[in-house]
Amino acid sequence: MNEKELYKQKRQVQLDEWSAELQKLKAKASEASAEAKIEINKEIESLERKIDEGQDKLAELAHASEDAWESIKDGVESAWDSMRSAISDATSKFRKH
Repeated sequence: MNEKELYKQKRQVQLDEWSAELQKLKAKASEASAEAKIEINKEIESLERKIDEGQDKLAELAHASEDAWESIKDGVESAWDSMRSAISDATSKFRKH
């Protein structure tokens, strides 16, 4: 397996973990008070968009040639940093609810 495929697999596993974390937040939202539910649902929508962006980046990476994938990798890294931060912020914020 080449470096591009290994990188893609690693990112897919991470994306799957974040999707599972998002499902936990959704479950927590269903148990929250009305006021907290509104806040949690806004956060969930934002996270869903970020995860969709991550899937788009992985698709772009999958279709990139061996020569071009390195340049796409920077965009993937940026998207992952943003998602990592958003997921971390959301989970810590909603532990308080």
